[in-house]
Amino acid sequence: MKTVSWGIAAVLGLGILAGCTDSKNRMTFDGQYYRTKVAKVDKQRHVFTVNIRDVAQSLDGAREAGRHAGVSYCVENYGSSDIVWAVGPDTPPEELRIVDNTLVFQGVCPRV
Repeated sequence: MKTVSWGIAAVLGLGILAGCTDSKNRMTFDGQYYRTKVAKVDKQRHVFTVNIRDVAQSLDGAREAGRHAGVSYCVENYGSSDIVWAVGPDTPPEELRIVDNTLVFQGVCPRV
């Protein structure tokens, strides 16, 4: 039984260390890390939104983090980095949607 307990402890310890390593390797934009979430709209996978949290850190950084998340989504689902943004990283600042420190983009991956 002691061997099993030590094995479990070792696996848990490695998992904790792996989690620490991941945070050091996070992609940053304008020197900041942004949590992003991409979701399809109304069951249409090619139409999506990107929520970028902690936009107050840097609007420029948040915009680039959102661009990266959108491109990654379209490449993963359609094999192309093309996006038609309704509201996106190149939208003028006064037209951006920011709610509760979260920037919201909406785009479409052109279907091939």
